[in-house]
Amino acid sequence: MKSQVSSLKSQGSHEEIARRDFLKKLGASTAAAMMAGAPRLSFGTEKVVHPAATADACILLWMGGGMAAPDTFDPKTYHPFEIGLPMEKILSTFPAIDTAVDNIKITKGLENVAKVMDRATLIRSHVQADLGHILHSRHQYHWHTGYVPPQTVAAPHIGAWMAKVLGPRNPVMPPFINIGQRIEGVGEQEELKAFTTAGFFGSEYGPFNLPYPEDAVRAVQPPEGMDPGRFANRYRAYRKLIEKSPHREYLSDYQQESMLRSMDNAHRLLESKERDAFDLTREPKVKFDAYGESRFGRGCLLARRLVESGARYIEVTTEYVPFLNWDTHENGHTTAKRLKEEIDRPIAQLILDLEERGLLDRTLVIIASEFSRDAMIEGVPGSNARDQSRAKTDTLQEMTHYGLHRHFTGGTSVVMFGGGMKRGFVYGETAPERPLVAVENPVSIMDLHATIFTAMGISPKTAFDVEKRPFYATEDGKGKTVKELFG
Repeated sequence: MKSQVSSLKSQGSHEEIARRDFLKKLGASTAAAMMAGAPRLSFGTEKVVHPAATADACILLWMGGGMAAPDTFDPKTYHPFEIGLPMEKILSTFPAIDTAVDNIKITKGLENVAKVMDRATLIRSHVQADLGHILHSRHQYHWHTGYVPPQTVAAPHIGAWMAKVLGPRNPVMPPFINIGQRIEGVGEQEELKAFTTAGFFGSEYGPFNLPYPEDAVRAVQPPEGMDPGRFANRYRAYRKLIEKSPHREYLSDYQQESMLRSMDNAHRLLESKERDAFDLTREPKVKFDAYGESRFGRGCLLARRLVESGARYIEVTTEYVPFLNWDTHENGHTTAKRLKEEIDRPIAQLILDLEERGLLDRTLVIIASEFSRDAMIEGVPGSNARDQSRAKTDTLQEMTHYGLHRHFTGGTSVVMFGGGMKRGFVYGETAPERPLVAVENPVSIMDLHATIFTAMGISPKTAFDVEKRPFYATEDGKGKTVKELFG
């Protein structure tokens, strides 16, 4: 892992300089957020009419690192591995397979997901902005907050918007839960922290982080061996410690109060029956096994249990770590094959379980990633983004070169289940030959967010005044709902 990181950095200093500048500016915006006062609903928002919600809960299944659409949900011409094959001919490295819908095909390795595509809306024309340098951290920040970083204030995560505007579905359950992503001890941890927050909304609307779903129950119970009375005393002492901390001068009154409220919320959860939802050992063995053995699969099972208990927004990730998982700078086909084995059964089982429990109609499930992949193009045609692929060869020479390594922002797939979306529906299209850009009904991050917010009953024009100016749910309140996606 360390040698991979060193090798990539040795190609040049441009990305590292951009990364440092990015972190510096993010740090400034975070500091500003901690000193900011209470965000207040903007005067203009008072005239905004919120749409009727078609979903009460949202589950985002995040394919961190850049999931290649041509190798998953948007199959193109397929050529099997063959030494000497021109790289320019390689579009998909998996053949197309049939699904439960006659006019929808996806790729081999997603056979279980194929069986539930009759419950899905498939967007094949999602596009991302050309941000110059292709930094995963910047694109993930943009996707999760709706704003191109850096901003002068810390932009809230989309889950924090739901927590703030809608509040919890169950007052005991955290409204925003993040499953499967380690924030500490991985590459780009500071960048991950930058968007996995409530921003200026305050700590009480931030994520309840559960990096290891099988250990989630430990997060909602006193430390082993500590009796309830001693734990309650320690909680009260810790609360007083925060209230009297000399560092309080670096927090506004609002941020201090929000932090204390978040502690109170956590303590209330620890004393509730809902904490059982975090305990995967309580799941019947047949269902437990149906989700597979991967961390992502256990995360999907945990997400279902949490939705049943009243969580509002849950994100489950394959986990973003530089140069691992979907971040395929080499050996892309082999890596994608492994990842499909990890996600295929759990995603399908999640949809079937939600449907069986009568929850799918009111739960919006989304599969998404920060961008796609292409074997030849970095960014979009004409972009001056630095090429970071290691498969720099004109012809296929070895298996590590097979599998769509470059970052591609011109056409990405998003899948949406339930929550008022149409069933068995395809929206948008990418070109059949390179460049595989969206050629029909492109959907920007701004408009995708507007669609998600609309499903959840939040107007895309909702705004809060921060530093004496309105900050909108979608950039400048201009996000347009893609109404054709709703059933």
